[in-house]
Amino acid sequence: MHESDGRQSATKGLSDRLRQWITTDLAPGAQLPSEPELASSHGVSRSSIREALKALEQDGLVYSVRGRGRFVSPMGTVSVDRPVTRYESTTAMLESLGFSITTAVLDVQETQADGRAAELLDLAPGAPVIALTRLRVSEDRPLVFSQNIVPREALPGPVRYRDWSASLTAALAAHGHHLATSAARITASALPVDLAGKYHLEGLDPWLLIEETSFTRAGDRMLYSRDYHRGDLIGFNVLRTS
Repeated sequence: MHESDGRQSATKGLSDRLRQWITTDLAPGAQLPSEPELASSHGVSRSSIREALKALEQDGLVYSVRGRGRFVSPMGTVSVDRPVTRYESTTAMLESLGFSITTAVLDVQETQADGRAAELLDLAPGAPVIALTRLRVSEDRPLVFSQNIVPREALPGPVRYRDWSASLTAALAAHGHHLATSAARITASALPVDLAGKYHLEGLDPWLLIEETSFTRAGDRMLYSRDYHRGDLIGFNVLRTS
C-alpha cells in the first residue's frame, strides 16, 4: 500500500468514527469541540482531525462559522440506511442489507469497446477491454445481474487465471486503480429478452437498472457497469437537501 493510500484510509476511518459520534450523541446546532480537543480525545494529530472534519463538511454533516468553530448541521443527525450516494461494491451493499451472497460468473471475455462503453470509458472504438457478466444470488434467488467492462490494460495477465467471482473493485485497486466516485443513472427496466432467456431469468421484471461509470481518485474512467437489481427485493435510499 502506498503511503497516500494509507493516509486516506486512516482519514476515512477517523471520519467514520466522528460521523457515528455526531449522529448518535449530538443534536443539530451543537458545537463541536476544537481541533486540539478532538485530536487529543482521538489520539491523532490536528492535521488528521482537520482532514476528517473537512470530509464531514463536504458531506453536509457539519458546517463551520469563521471565528466560532464547527457545528452540527440539521442533516447531521438524519440517518439514511445505505444511501445510494455512498460508493461501495455491489456485494458489500447486498451483504449490508442482510443477504448472504454467492457470485456466479456467467461469462468473461476479451473483446473490443464499442458504442456506449467506449463513450463512457473515454476509449477509442475498438480499444481492447474485458467484458464480465455475473449474477449475485442469495439462497437461490437471483438478486443482481451485472455486466462490467474495464480497459484491458487495467487488469494485466491471462484472463483465465483470475478469480472473476471476487471483488472487481479490489482487483482494480490491487493494480493501482482505486475507485472513489461514480456517475450513475437509475431506471426501471426489463432485462433484455435474449439475456433473460439465456440465463433463465424470465419473469423477474421489472429490474432497477443502474448504469454507472466509476472513476479513480485521479479521475480516470476505469469501470463501466450495467447492474440490474431485483425491483421487488432491493430499494435505494436518498437524502435530499436544498
